[in-house]
Amino acid sequence: MNDLHPIHLTVNGRSTRCSVEPRQHLVDFLREDLGLTGSHLGCEHGVCGACTVRLDGQVVRGCLVLAVQADGRAVETVEGVTDSGRLRDLQDAFMRRNALQCGYCTSGMLMAAGELLDTRPDASREEVRVWMSGNYCRCTGYHAIVDAVCDVLASRRAAAVLAQAGSVTSGAGA
Repeated sequence: MNDLHPIHLTVNGRSTRCSVEPRQHLVDFLREDLGLTGSHLGCEHGVCGACTVRLDGQVVRGCLVLAVQADGRAVETVEGVTDSGRLRDLQDAFMRRNALQCGYCTSGMLMAAGELLDTRPDASREEVRVWMSGNYCRCTGYHAIVDAVCDVLASRRAAAVLAQAGSVTSGAGA
């Protein structure tokens, strides 16, 4: 049986119309139909995090979401996040800290870490470790990944303090 269902969604800011099989997973659709191969298939059970994408701004496992469930919604992949430059500091920190050895888990790690940076800018090292534990890495032992995320948290905090001090200083002379 080859029942195709039309879907219309926005992927990385671009409107897309396709027809998909009802059982096709979102990550397979992104990889096979759209050629967005940054998200990987790992366990296919939602535990490893290699298939992580954003759906309407929320991080989800692409292997647990069907493409038809994304109809009318917005999907953001690691390609979209990295092309926008939003995570450039995180990517640089991953390189500096050697947190991307084989690279297979890196897209999911970046997506998870990006969500942490957005939602928990005051996270402690232990909170980073717990947050990132939802994504598997067989190469780095997580220390380098946690170090990279903590580096970015610290630099963003420092930048926020400087910006705050600058706004206070510029407001004082008014």
